[in-house]
Amino acid sequence: MNAPAPFPSLTPRWTPLRYHPVQAAYWNSPHRFNVVPAGRRSGKTETAKRKLIKRALRGGRFRTSRFFAAAPTYNQAKRIYWQDLKDMVPDHFKDGKPSESELIIYLVTGAEIHVLGMDSPERVEGQPWDGGVLDEFANMKPQAWTAHVRPALSDRLGWCDLIGVPEGRNHYYDVYRTAQQRMADKGERSDWGAFTWKSADILPASEVEAARADLDPLTYQQEYEASFVNFEGRAYYAFDDKTNCERVFNNYDRRRPLVICLDFNVEPGVAAICQETTFRDGLPGTGVIGEVHIPRSSNTPAVCRKILQDWGDHAGEVHVYGDATGGARGTAKVGGSDWDIVKRDLGARFGQRLVMKVPPSNPPERSRVNAVNSRLMTTGGLFRLRVDPVQAPNVVKDLEGVRLLMGGSGEIDKTADRRLSHISDALGYYVVKEFPVQVRKLTTSAV
Repeated sequence: MNAPAPFPSLTPRWTPLRYHPVQAAYWNSPHRFNVVPAGRRSGKTETAKRKLIKRALRGGRFRTSRFFAAAPTYNQAKRIYWQDLKDMVPDHFKDGKPSESELIIYLVTGAEIHVLGMDSPERVEGQPWDGGVLDEFANMKPQAWTAHVRPALSDRLGWCDLIGVPEGRNHYYDVYRTAQQRMADKGERSDWGAFTWKSADILPASEVEAARADLDPLTYQQEYEASFVNFEGRAYYAFDDKTNCERVFNNYDRRRPLVICLDFNVEPGVAAICQETTFRDGLPGTGVIGEVHIPRSSNTPAVCRKILQDWGDHAGEVHVYGDATGGARGTAKVGGSDWDIVKRDLGARFGQRLVMKVPPSNPPERSRVNAVNSRLMTTGGLFRLRVDPVQAPNVVKDLEGVRLLMGGSGEIDKTADRRLSHISDALGYYVVKEFPVQVRKLTTSAV
């Protein structure tokens, strides 16, 4: 994008960007509020960073002008913005050293650039703001904008850019439609502007095709085409018993790593058993070769006993994945946390061959569902997740039956059938950790 440099002597971090007409329109937007749903790695965040710095270097109408760059969580905001903003602001415009503890850059113009997490949106309250950026807006709490950020901009008639990738038809969809309508009604006189573009407009064709081959059709449309996909009906819409069911247990190799996927629950108590394998058509992928399904009055020791009964003779490594929260209901009363019980009971049999692969926190539910769908069927027609219908019939029932909340933005309806969702959740913890929907990073100037 041929965006003009706001001041001379910029840092090397200001690399040239490929021109794109809609990005250029967003850069030159006259609107106070800009809503920018755009594809992954297509330049929306980079453009927003440059706009933020340009305005901060120019200062505001007040002696101390305050600007912010925000993301759904503090850690996200720091990772996305902090180092880049420090690298992009020339040293001769900095007023002393940035505050590493408060994540504030002080400028000689009297302006301040703050990096904020919207996990606690009240952080923006208590002081007026001249403008800022809300990144990954679809993943923020719906009230972050209406109840916290928008009021904080009123005193100084501050501006804001709401950017990110769509996440179903949630609050981001609503604000984007509002921006479109107001822009259509009033044109440049509207307070609201709406700008969107696809990843394919910016990224190399080979990269777009690689993403298409990795992702299921709806996830690809959302992530790379910036479509507000209406996720309704089946959660695992990519599952088809004609293409995703196969007698993969016949490929079981007792010397290769065995994967145990856990979701702690009482009714039913469950585990999905997997192994990476080669299917009968020669395609490598994930085979669900077994399951544990105890319908009533189960607990973690009971699930572990069943795993050991069925798989205790396994000779290779045993990799364990599952719910990072450890299951808050019931089992902890038996003797330690769920994960303590798993390590004790399975470790007694497998010893050092037991490898715990539990993350410190769970990924967003939508990320987990997207990863499973993309493993079930990519846009390119590859089926890399297959279930043995004889050995794992309840996994099949889950993938066929789990529903999404009506009117939601892709959340699983846990109340539609309380017997469902648990074993597919367990499988999803493994898939999302090892085969996540990739956000590819490029080293070219076409970011």
